[in-house]
Amino acid sequence: MQIDRSLEGAAHVPVLTGDRRQRVDSLFLAVDLGGTHARVGLVAAGDAAEPPVILAYETYRCVAYPSLSDILSSFRRTHHVHSCALVLACAGYMEQGAVINDNLAWPVIPEILRIEGGFTTVAVLNDFEAFAHAIGHIDRQHMTMIAEGISDPHGPIAVVGPGTGLGAALWLPGTPVRVLHSEAGQMELAARPGVEQAIRAELGPEDGYVAYEHVLSGPGLLRLYRALGVVRGCSTPLSDPSAISAAALAGTDPFAVEAVDFFCRWLGAFCGDVAVAFGASGGVCLAGGFLAQLASVLRAGSFMERFLDKGVMRSFLMNTPVFVVEHGQLGVLGAATWQSHK
Repeated sequence: MQIDRSLEGAAHVPVLTGDRRQRVDSLFLAVDLGGTHARVGLVAAGDAAEPPVILAYETYRCVAYPSLSDILSSFRRTHHVHSCALVLACAGYMEQGAVINDNLAWPVIPEILRIEGGFTTVAVLNDFEAFAHAIGHIDRQHMTMIAEGISDPHGPIAVVGPGTGLGAALWLPGTPVRVLHSEAGQMELAARPGVEQAIRAELGPEDGYVAYEHVLSGPGLLRLYRALGVVRGCSTPLSDPSAISAAALAGTDPFAVEAVDFFCRWLGAFCGDVAVAFGASGGVCLAGGFLAQLASVLRAGSFMERFLDKGVMRSFLMNTPVFVVEHGQLGVLGAATWQSHK
């Protein structure tokens, strides 16, 4: 089988060599499913001494397919994969046999996936729980540092990532490594007096609940941009989060610049709260290509200002490293690591 060497993302992906080429019975599919993309990998299981190996990898746009089963069928036809196990890393949570997440393109019911695809087993874990399992495979050379800090090698690492939603998990070093899933993105948005509260009033009911995820996500950046336009009494012509971030970086739209600034403020505040709540002395890992594009903005000001502005916990946060990694294939690699070691 040809090994795909064009994997996206920043982690070092091992190459299948030696005796491991013969372990055909260890093959399974690992899927990282978000609201926008489904990333699918054919994986050879690892063990305690070595990580799993991604043999083939594809990225699919969810809206282009009528169901996840159709995506998996396409992958299996392309790579000649027959009956095997499936591990699915998916945004949201399981309830009464279905994945609950309003951001998904279609309903995801693991038992139906198993029957339609003929999989031997289907296991499900949260997408950011999976991503956190890949932390141990990230080389420092593939990190973009936002704040150097002094990492505690025995300390937990908080993993945070705005995408279609806002993911958060905690990586705990040890043997075995442990990962704690969290729904920290559903915590209530904290707006300070002034423009932040005016924006907050445009984002939801004045006395109602607004989650951090409502702002700290791709759709959230668009909401923030439009709310800022209402507050400033000006038109906001951009209609895509990527266009807003691009215009902010290019300096071609002042409201895009301001929206990204407020996004970074709230992201800094959120990451500081998560780091303090979980005692993340190992650092804070920001995941996603979107944030990698904003690395210079994150380093420049408002993110770090709000990250550190936690009263008596400022000295703790001054020593907490903050870094960005590309999401890429790490969700698949993390799901595969979880499946191999469970």
